[in-house]
Amino acid sequence: MIYLNGKFLPMEQATVPVLDRGFIFGDGVYEVIPVYSRKPFRLGEHLSRLQHSLDGIRLQNPHTEEQWAGLIERIIELNEGDDQYLYLHITRGVAKRDHAFPREVTPTVFIMSNPLPAPPAKLLVSGVSAITARDNRWGRCDIKAISLLPNILLRQLAVDAQAMETILLRDGLLTEGAASNIFIVKDDLLLTPPKDHRILPGITYDVVLELAETHGVSHVTREISELELRTAQEIMLTSSTKEILPITQLDGQPIGNGTPGPVFQQLDRLYQAYKLEVMRGHAPRQ
Repeated sequence: MIYLNGKFLPMEQATVPVLDRGFIFGDGVYEVIPVYSRKPFRLGEHLSRLQHSLDGIRLQNPHTEEQWAGLIERIIELNEGDDQYLYLHITRGVAKRDHAFPREVTPTVFIMSNPLPAPPAKLLVSGVSAITARDNRWGRCDIKAISLLPNILLRQLAVDAQAMETILLRDGLLTEGAASNIFIVKDDLLLTPPKDHRILPGITYDVVLELAETHGVSHVTREISELELRTAQEIMLTSSTKEILPITQLDGQPIGNGTPGPVFQQLDRLYQAYKLEVMRGHAPRQ
């Protein structure tokens, strides 16, 4: 079951007019929220990021946080599986094709649920491969916009190379992955690029930094050069659906000794323990 513009209905019965600005222009934003044991993970933070994206495209939020929480709770109830991931999609609505914002148009609101499998255990042991590419996306990557063609093309490069992810470089600096945030370990220090317009502010990114702070993992948020990326002791990616994954090969070359490193292993243990606390309903904020 999905939600579309005030109605809960089967996916196959849902339709959107062809003049919806999401279809015509990609004029909208989205959010992805993981659900563990039927409880949305860090819901407040996800809704805050959604608000940031809506503000970025000058679209008024169609719902309050309480209304979003109610819709999300109902979608979870209507779909099978204790672990799900929810996709929220808001466009500017239906109007004649014109670049200028239409007046007095009702936004289109769509929510769906999909199963959320745990990352395969073998990947946590062997790690995954990644490639690099020039970051040729637009200048507001902090907005979670539905117009994702550049990310799709960059992600497809990884698929073509039988890799998990494409790590992006802009002006000699690491930005992020095509669909993830990136951390490295250099000189035994956990490093990640700062949150600015060049990257999407990841919720899992925040959790990792909070866990590092709480548990004494030495870390710094700063710009990271391409050389530092390529000579890192460890590289890992984070996302709401992939959690934390170790990258053990980059552009065909091993990272470190080619196996997941100790910092990844520590952070993954901490993340899984924190996730269990969230599922039990009494996780302290980091």
